[in-house]
Amino acid sequence: MISLYALLTAAFIQVPAVPSIPALPAIPPVPSVSAQAAYELARAGVELRGLTRLADLSRLSSLASLGRARTMAELAREDVGRLRSGPRVRAFATHAPEGWAADDPADSVYRAARDLLNRGHYREAATAFADLIKRYPGSTYTADAYYWQAFSLYKTAESSALKQARSVLDYQRDHYAQAATRGDAEALYAQVQGALARQGDAAAADYVRSHAAQVDSSRGGSGGPCTGGDDDDDPRIAALNALLQMDADRAVPILKRVLERRDACSVALRRKAVFIISQQQTPETEDILLGTARNDPDEDVREQAVFWLSQVGSAKATVALDSILLNSTNADLQDKAVFALSQIDSPEAGRMLRDYAERAGAPEEVREKAIFWLSQQGDGANAGYLRTLYGRLTNEDLKEKVLFSISQIGGADNLNWLMDLAANEQEGVELRKKALFWAGQSDDVSLERLTGLYDRLKNRDMKEQMIFVYSQRNEGAALDKLIDIAKHEPDAELRKKAIFWIGQSHDPKAAQYLQEVVSQ
Repeated sequence: MISLYALLTAAFIQVPAVPSIPALPAIPPVPSVSAQAAYELARAGVELRGLTRLADLSRLSSLASLGRARTMAELAREDVGRLRSGPRVRAFATHAPEGWAADDPADSVYRAARDLLNRGHYREAATAFADLIKRYPGSTYTADAYYWQAFSLYKTAESSALKQARSVLDYQRDHYAQAATRGDAEALYAQVQGALARQGDAAAADYVRSHAAQVDSSRGGSGGPCTGGDDDDDPRIAALNALLQMDADRAVPILKRVLERRDACSVALRRKAVFIISQQQTPETEDILLGTARNDPDEDVREQAVFWLSQVGSAKATVALDSILLNSTNADLQDKAVFALSQIDSPEAGRMLRDYAERAGAPEEVREKAIFWLSQQGDGANAGYLRTLYGRLTNEDLKEKVLFSISQIGGADNLNWLMDLAANEQEGVELRKKALFWAGQSDDVSLERLTGLYDRLKNRDMKEQMIFVYSQRNEGAALDKLIDIAKHEPDAELRKKAIFWIGQSHDPKAAQYLQEVVSQ
């Protein structure tokens, strides 16, 4: 058993001295404590430095990862943010920078135009940038003003404005090739052409077809260095995206050939191709994404394919995800398939997650993810299933994940279930402690029920956990219970624990009691 002092020392936490407990030496604090360390400290009954209540950390980061340094919730948020954002198909600047030349005569005009743009007044912004160009042709702002005029025109989505934006970008290319915005201008130009092509502009359609074909023709080799960067492909990818919306029969074969490539130089292209194919439902969409998820050598490409299968959301996509989950030997890919199924709002997807949560022999961490995501579906509709699942599980880590997931759903029935489990002498002590911890973090569990439980507990570890739970509640009755324990608990060590936590309270009643202890 790790001592309280050892845990404090390992976590670099300063604890103020209180009567009847030897003062610990001052130890420099560290900026943060890992979730695993936090959980272990919570079990030992140690308040984390800088937090008023441990519940604050629980709400911020779903404290207990139950055996990991980073929590399930944090990982889930990363997955959602990274995968949902998708690849950068529209890789051009959308926010004009602040003015950088205060002495330039055009500075005030630029700032006014920028303000109109950032407030979404695109027609007025286009006019203002055009005015800057006309009045101050020699300004340091002029070269980039062409780009921002064209972008403002593009944002109106009107046919005449789009044609004007194309002309403005052509002029910038021919006369200001060294402008800082030229790279952004190429990607914007492809978007403008795509928008015009969809409105029936023949010249724009020719541009889209020819540039989309360049994606397929830029084969690259597996040996030798890659030329160009990720952004170099964006104009062609934008053209390919536009072609897919114009003429799917022509675009899909190009996308398939891109996704069949295996050279390292095409990785960025393949990621973007996955995103594009997912945005346009075709008879081949699911099959293309499934093949990519199974066969692409790049992990990020495979993950993107799995994620976008979930966004397609069809019955065929759901079955495809289930096949990945059941047949893949890659735990990371199975993990992403679990997440993807959790994003599909269908009874069949929920059934697949439940089946996997109970699948003996499957990777334990992936089963834990399935349990967690079940708790996030349907406003707690899976709570009853999870409570039943707990009784069928034999693996303690999986049981812990059920307790955590139930606590995240909340609600009277779930919190009562956690409290009943905490009081059940037939359950293992560690699981009972975790159930008590998570129930105690909710203000929906009445303090009266919590205080009434202490005197019924027989296990010393459970009583220690109960003392810690009281310390995390702000109600005056929780402090009263700690004082009562400090006065009347037969176990001297438990009395010390109660006194320690009384010493952490800022309630005048706590100071008064501690003075009484000192004066005895």
